[in-house]
This record gives sequence, structure tokens and C-alpha cells, in this order.
Amino acid sequence: MELPENSVIIDDKLDRMLDPELAIHFTHAYCEAGQCEVTFNGQTFTLSAGGCMIIIANRLVSRVVPSDDFKVKVIYVEESFLQACTPHSNYGTRGGLSLYINPIMRMTDEEREICRRGFENVFYRMEHPHRFFHGDEMMAALQQLFIDFYECHARIEGDAEISTQAAQVMRRFVALLENGDYRKNREVAYYADKLCVTPKYLSEICKKVSGFSANSWINRYAAIDLVHLLKDKSLSLTDIAYMYDFSSQSHFSRFIQNNLGQKPSSFRT
Repeated sequence: MELPENSVIIDDKLDRMLDPELAIHFTHAYCEAGQCEVTFNGQTFTLSAGGCMIIIANRLVSRVVPSDDFKVKVIYVEESFLQACTPHSNYGTRGGLSLYINPIMRMTDEEREICRRGFENVFYRMEHPHRFFHGDEMMAALQQLFIDFYECHARIEGDAEISTQAAQVMRRFVALLENGDYRKNREVAYYADKLCVTPKYLSEICKKVSGFSANSWINRYAAIDLVHLLKDKSLSLTDIAYMYDFSSQSHFSRFIQNNLGQKPSSFRT
């Protein structure tokens, strides 16, 4: 199997996350020295020496500030190839969702060493590829790295059993959110109807799989999008309220205040 072009990119620079050409890549970074501040999903996180960070949505990264002594190994994996490498386990849904909340993996010393070796293995195989089986070896190397991530995350969050049905419902729910349905539809009942389940069942699934309610996920996606829109001064507040189908400017302002903690006008400065 040949490795598809640009499906896996290794680098020693983390700021390539901001490159539009890598918008459909997922970022995996292992910090060897120093530290780097990364603003993701509206929050700032610090990647420090011996730490690992996984960004599953590069478009949500707005700032990367490394220290002068920052050294890092970075693996950028294109989304479709990553899905092919993902271990056949429903746990991936839960682990992936948790990374929306905090992309920094909290590892023990043993897990850090396993992670470091996993990154080195991927780098070595990218730089010294097999002639006929490069795609297969990269898939195997990445899958082992992802299994190690699963193991680490399961230790932190617990290894609760997630049924295939629950994982499928959660994935389809997130797909609707990724598609931007939250702009016009912010009621749990809308998504439940789309998924052919009851609102109560959808809420229970979300809570079990991710630890957050369905309503929390809807508002989270809306808030992320609204921050970008509010900072775009080419759009008026009336334009944005219309895009979100708010019944009035006061309703729009209350939603922003409740979910972003600020008035809409504060994002215009």
C-alpha cells in the first residue's frame, strides 16, 4: 500500500496548525524541551517538556506561542487516513470528545516514555520507509500510538463500556454539529428527531459518552463559531443574529452573555 500524499506530515514546528492547508489534519505533538502556549477552542493551554497534545480540530486553534527553548516532535495526520488508522474500538468516540475540552494528555512517567518512543517510531519510519509497504507500516505505527493514547486516557477517565449503538449516535450527533446545524437549531429535540431517538435518550448518551449534556455540546459549538463571527468586523451584529435565526437582538445578546460571558459589543474592540 502506498502512503497517500500529505496524509502524514512530520515536523518540528507546531505553528503549522495555523496553516489553512492543514485544516483537515489532526495534530499530535510531543514536547521535548521548553513549553508552548496554544489557544484552542477559546482557552489557552500550555504544552510542557514531556507532555503530549492532540488537536482534533486545527481550525479551533487561534494562537501558538513557543518559548525560545521549545523543541517538539509533531505528527500531522489527514482526517481520512487517521480514521483508517484508528483502532476498532468504540472508546475512540469518548476519547476524541474529551480532547475538545482539554487537548493535553496527562501522563505518568511510564506513559511519557511510551509516548516518546511511539513518536520516534513514526518519525523513523517516515524517514526510512519500506519500499513496497510504506502505507501499511505508517498505518501500523500510528495505530499503536493511538492505542497508547487510548490506554492513557482510559486510566484518567475510566474504561466504561460504550456500546456500538451509543458510539454511532454520538458520532452522528457530532457530525450534525460539525455541519453547522447549530446555527439554526439549538434545541435537543431537533437533533433527537434527526437521529431517530428521543431527546431523553440523546441526552443520556451524551452524558455517558462525553460527560456533558447534549445541550452543552450544542452551545459549545455555537459559542466557538460565534467568537469567530463576532471578531469579523465585516459582519454587523444584526448580520450575525440573522445567521443564527434569533428572534430579536435582545435574545441574541442574552445568548452571547450567557455562553461567552461578555456582551456582543466587547468582541468588536
